[in-house]
Amino acid sequence: MEQQQDTREHDDQPGPLAGRIALVAGATRGAGRAMAVELGRSGATVYVTGRTTRTHTSEIGRSTETIEETAELVTAAGQETGGTGIAVPTDHLEPEQVRALTERIDREQGRLDVLVNDVWGGDHLLEHPFRGKMWDQGLDTGLRMLRLGVETHIVTSHYALPLLTRRPGGLVVEVTDGTAESNRAYREHFYYDLAKTAPIRMALALAEELRDLGCTAVSLTPGFIRSEAMLDTYFKVTEENWREGIKQEPTFAVSESPVFVGRALAALAADPDVARWNGQSLSSGQLSREYGFTDADGSQPDCWAYISEVIHGGKEADAAEYR
Repeated sequence: MEQQQDTREHDDQPGPLAGRIALVAGATRGAGRAMAVELGRSGATVYVTGRTTRTHTSEIGRSTETIEETAELVTAAGQETGGTGIAVPTDHLEPEQVRALTERIDREQGRLDVLVNDVWGGDHLLEHPFRGKMWDQGLDTGLRMLRLGVETHIVTSHYALPLLTRRPGGLVVEVTDGTAESNRAYREHFYYDLAKTAPIRMALALAEELRDLGCTAVSLTPGFIRSEAMLDTYFKVTEENWREGIKQEPTFAVSESPVFVGRALAALAADPDVARWNGQSLSSGQLSREYGFTDADGSQPDCWAYISEVIHGGKEADAAEYR
């Protein structure tokens, strides 16, 4: 029998999100994991999903991060605020699995306050650096990328939004790579461009669908994020010595830990006036200035401003000025 979760507010649950129920779809690692942890730190009960568990590894091939571990990290972070993590293995390309997930949340909680569509898992399908024309790229690989980065979000919203919209105040966050402004420029890979621009448009569309129900939809992007794979696969560094990666890629100087976008999400979810952002494309750097939070090291990196003004705009400035 599935254990019922007690999410009632108590005096020993002072977190700003105590009593709130969240679903972070795609929380195995990286931004998704960090966002789930920060929601838990703020007192929320967080359902975390993904395909990699302690007994099964997804096509990405990384067995070192699992959704069970994410749930444990959420609960540990929420020890003083009442936050709890609940791991539910889910393939978001399988509608019946997503239906079962949302029915479970309904059965156990009777509500959903925050939906984070962070499902991706397509980096392993990319060639680095990007190269070749659209017609030179494998069709099956490209379509798989779109399924992972776009269809998963649609399937999840289809089943989760009827639960989220039962009461006003719900928040939907479409996680992507890039802002509406930065993604006006071609992302140098046909399928990647579509996969990362689509969530921005989804948030814009859902904002209109949700407006009269008193709910909010936004898109949210980290900057140059130091995910587990970025650190150990691409740069061969750790979080402790990440600055060594600047020798390989100068823009890595304005990179950020996953904690930064996690704090951005938690700030949004706790904002009683979050509806002012409805339909907008937001970034961790932008929100850090708005809400006053910092990255784990106390800095406020703004990767997208650096890329726009220095890399593409030709401004003479040191990367340190954007931290």
